[in-house]
Amino acid sequence: MIVEERIYTLHPGKLAEYVGIYQAEGMPIQMKIIGSMLGYFTTEFGPLNQVVHLWGYQSFEERARKRAELQAHPDWKAYLAKTRHLIHSQENKILNPTAFSPIR
Repeated sequence: MIVEERIYTLHPGKLAEYVGIYQAEGMPIQMKIIGSMLGYFTTEFGPLNQVVHLWGYQSFEERARKRAELQAHPDWKAYLAKTRHLIHSQENKILNPTAFSPIR
C-alpha cells in the first residue's frame, strides 16, 4: 500500500468555509471515485490554516487511474471552481510504509 498525504494551506480565515464546501460537495465525489480516505485533519499548532488528508492506494497505477477519473468528473470540476480561490498552496507526498508500519 502507498499513502498519499495532501496538505492544503488556506488563506487566513478561510478554513471553515473550505471544510464546509468540501464536506458538502467535494467529499461525496472523492469517496465515490477514490474511496480510500485514511483521515482528514485540520491543524491547531504549527502551520495554521491547513487541512491534511491521507489517502491509501494499492499501487501507483491505482492512484493514477482514480485521480484521472476524479479530475475528469464534471461535478469535481465544479467543486474545484468553488474552492480554488480559498487555497494558498498545496503539497502532495507519497508515503511508503516501512516493514514495521501498521499500514502496509
